[in-house]
Amino acid sequence: MLDVTLLGCGGMLPMKNRWLTSCLISCQGHSILIDCGEGTQIALKCAAKKCTPVDLICITHFHADHISGLPGFLLSMGNEGRTEPVTIVGPRGIGRIVRSLCVIAPNLPFEVNVMEIDKPAPFDSGMIRITPFEVRHKIRCFGYSAELLRKGRFIPEKAKANNVPMCIWSTLQKDGIAEYEGRRFTYEDVSEGSRKGIKLTYCTDSRPTENIEVNAKDSDLFICEGLYYEQEKSERAVTTGHMLYSEAALLAKKAGVKRLWLTHFSPAVNEPELGIDVARAIFPDAECGCDGKNIDIPYED
Repeated sequence: MLDVTLLGCGGMLPMKNRWLTSCLISCQGHSILIDCGEGTQIALKCAAKKCTPVDLICITHFHADHISGLPGFLLSMGNEGRTEPVTIVGPRGIGRIVRSLCVIAPNLPFEVNVMEIDKPAPFDSGMIRITPFEVRHKIRCFGYSAELLRKGRFIPEKAKANNVPMCIWSTLQKDGIAEYEGRRFTYEDVSEGSRKGIKLTYCTDSRPTENIEVNAKDSDLFICEGLYYEQEKSERAVTTGHMLYSEAALLAKKAGVKRLWLTHFSPAVNEPELGIDVARAIFPDAECGCDGKNIDIPYED
């Protein structure tokens, strides 16, 4: 199961009823944070979540509403007792940005590792595979897909047919590999092919692109920006490198996702729900995000 919480759904500047952009993904006691706008640690508290389980922070780009909350968030992690290393991922230059921001967060009780993305490629964070992908904004910006991978079903008959000793069955199920009396066994020796996992795709601050559609394909949940819902704001959306509700909904339809959450609303959009019918006319399973919006996504079977 993948637990997803939209901590903040605001764009550009915080409002009294809307935190800035951030999303928390949790699985089996570990968490991944995507973006860290100003006040993210407070938004996390409001959602009854903790900072300490966050192992990985993925930054989409270097505009302040997506990254300026880092110092406060890292300080809160330390104050809550985090001692294990934390990795921060983002476009090339993220190391310089993190070092600059952390001038006001010195002497953290944990190591901060930085991974700069040049050519986007998948990488694993525990059980979750992260795939960064390029989007189209005013500066270099990434979207992220997070996939909870799932092993194939264990088949005792196959294990017996492959002469896998019963005493290492549990080790294979847990670790995927085991050795016994000089022989090496893998989980493939005792299982069927891999099963469908759970996929979340997160994209904000971009014009619609085919790359978003390709990477969001078949997602269980697609979280995508919708800065405006009014069609007359189309020219401004193009100029600033953002999307309308209708454009996000069309991406969701083309990608064949199960559910769409709109986020990153303009401060000029006081009531995002007023435009939801615009999105639903294209993609019926569209919803407006809100701070603290949460969902547990189970495996299909």
